[in-house]
Amino acid sequence: MEHFVVSARKYRPQTFKDVVGQQAITNTLLNAIEHNHLAQALLFTGPRGVGKTTCARILAKMINSDGTETGDEDFAFNIFELDAASNNSVDDIRSLTDQVRIPPQVGKYKVYIIDEVHMLSQAAFNAFLKTLEEPPKHCIFILATTEKHKIIPTILSRCQIFDFKRITVRDAKEYLKYIAEEQGITADDDALHIIAQKADGAMRDALSIFDRVVSFSGKDLTRQAVTENLNVLDYETYFESTNLILENNIPQLLLQFNTTLAKGFDGHHYIAGLASHFRDLLVCKTPETIELIEVGDETKKKYLEQAQKASQEFLLQGINLANDCDLKYKSSKNQRLLIELCLMQLASITFDGEKKNSRHFIIPASFFKKKGITPIPVSVPKSIEANVETVQQKTSDVKKVDVSTNPVVAKFQINEPEKIELKSDLQRASGLSLKSLKVKKEHLIKQMDVVIDEENLPKEPFTEQALITVWNQYIEDLQNDGKHNLASILSIDTPKVTGTAINLEFPNATNKVEVERQQYELLAFIRKALNNFDIHLAITVNEEMEKQYAYTTLEKFEKLKEKNPSIDLLRKTFDLDI
Repeated sequence: MEHFVVSARKYRPQTFKDVVGQQAITNTLLNAIEHNHLAQALLFTGPRGVGKTTCARILAKMINSDGTETGDEDFAFNIFELDAASNNSVDDIRSLTDQVRIPPQVGKYKVYIIDEVHMLSQAAFNAFLKTLEEPPKHCIFILATTEKHKIIPTILSRCQIFDFKRITVRDAKEYLKYIAEEQGITADDDALHIIAQKADGAMRDALSIFDRVVSFSGKDLTRQAVTENLNVLDYETYFESTNLILENNIPQLLLQFNTTLAKGFDGHHYIAGLASHFRDLLVCKTPETIELIEVGDETKKKYLEQAQKASQEFLLQGINLANDCDLKYKSSKNQRLLIELCLMQLASITFDGEKKNSRHFIIPASFFKKKGITPIPVSVPKSIEANVETVQQKTSDVKKVDVSTNPVVAKFQINEPEKIELKSDLQRASGLSLKSLKVKKEHLIKQMDVVIDEENLPKEPFTEQALITVWNQYIEDLQNDGKHNLASILSIDTPKVTGTAINLEFPNATNKVEVERQQYELLAFIRKALNNFDIHLAITVNEEMEKQYAYTTLEKFEKLKEKNPSIDLLRKTFDLDI
């Protein structure tokens, strides 16, 4: 069996061109070598796994290379690596300074690579100062550390500092793609992107995760296999959550959150990821900012599609709610309820139910034109006509007095204009009293005297099946308009026809009242569709439909015995209790 070498070692860069994501530093080092401007004390600092030790080894090899050596020559006699984490005493530094005096036997320079240099003790740092400031001309020190702030300033001032940055997700993904091709592995773009994100800027971590996932899924690396192995919430979870929120589907949204928790994910991680998802959707609303999301090409298309469904106002409000939930999560005593409440609030942002829109308004004529309904002429009540005539008559009498021709009359006869009151049913009353509201309502009802020519309205016969078809179409239209409450009530019972009456039976009076409140639009739709204007509703309440019976243990057993008599034989054979 061939010995397995991990990818982090197998694909360690051998030249500066192979180093991923550190072009500025590698170019600086190459130019320094070429122009003989290389300092004798270098400090490589940055996060783990970004190439500090690798660049130090490449640099040590390059400065000893003169073009005459073979390709596999590594100048091992000239390169000394010291782990400062385990060799951090004063004696270790004194031993190093004694070795520095001896010139190299092969090549031009002796290179000392001191890894994790921040682990040196204070005394060791002080012992190292003089040698670091004035090393022999054949000696170069390369210090590497992940925590530059722990190194004393006197050491920092004697070194040329190179700050290594985190590897970007894009660079890490491209390098993983190259390694997958080298190993003959078929890898999805999204799968490699998730690995690169999980590595958090460390190339060594990315390669370690890559090896682990390949061991799990074999030669075919899919997004599903990566998310399952790494136990991360993939984009599909948040895409599905956002779709359910936009559909105002609160039950399914809560069930999906429960499934997420059942898989072992933390609720805090879920809500924080949802806020980031809303942020990415908001970024996709503007073409100039699309590059700010670091995802694969296929996932980016999904983001662009979903961004078209969500308005900017919804996304801003969603980010605010999710972020507020994120801040309150740690201090909450019922964390699951906090997230579920946040999800319900998110799903209610775009909700536009019937009760929300049940305002009294005047229906414009355009509404009837769209529905194909001819407006019915409305006659003015006779009481109002009489009042209007009285006002006109008294106004004309006032105009008959000519002030210019009769100054005496103008001086003595013209008094205050007579108060003219309209003799209508609307009496003077306080605008805020219940009495005034009642009087106003009666007045409006009396004004709506509609003259309908009932003899000329169509009354074509129809079948019960035709009615059910139209009925189901109306329910579907309600659901498309977001009126799910009324649609669910109308779905309780199948309508039955008796003459021109539509018989409906509901389990409680609340359903009846709701249907009667909305019956005018319903009847208008059905009458027009069936071309019969005699159709009307006959609604009854049957409270027996709501009753639920609690069966005893014996009654349950009898029911089971009716279905399968062998159960009784089983009970008697084993002498079982009921």
